[in-house]
Amino acid sequence: MRAYIPTLLLTMLATTAAGAADPEVVVITNLAAPALTKEQVADLFLGKTQSMKPLDQPNAAAVKTAFYRKVSGRDLSQVKAAWARLIFTGRGAPPRELADAAAVKKAIAADPKAIGYVEKSEVDASVKVVLDLK
Repeated sequence: MRAYIPTLLLTMLATTAAGAADPEVVVITNLAAPALTKEQVADLFLGKTQSMKPLDQPNAAAVKTAFYRKVSGRDLSQVKAAWARLIFTGRGAPPRELADAAAVKKAIAADPKAIGYVEKSEVDASVKVVLDLK
């Protein structure tokens, strides 16, 4: 029991520290795209609607974990499980994964139907912020 308490405290501290370093995530689109609600963005990235082309970042990117948690309340394993079901039933394909935020911004600037997410500090004039996931 004694060994359990310090382990529990360390886990709690690590979780708190990770939450404090959570990136500020914004959803971005082409300059011509309309504003979207949090629910609409979640539906796009979870395959419930196909009105736009969602673009993902690599699994190793902290912004990806933060994005899915903030927009859908799910962690990456839950998101992958949801997509596995959709793929298996032939009802969709997951968002295209690009190398990094710069690649996401470049693809979005070139395609009026594309949507993605980046850290707030990475936004520039080539894209439009449609949702701030504080």
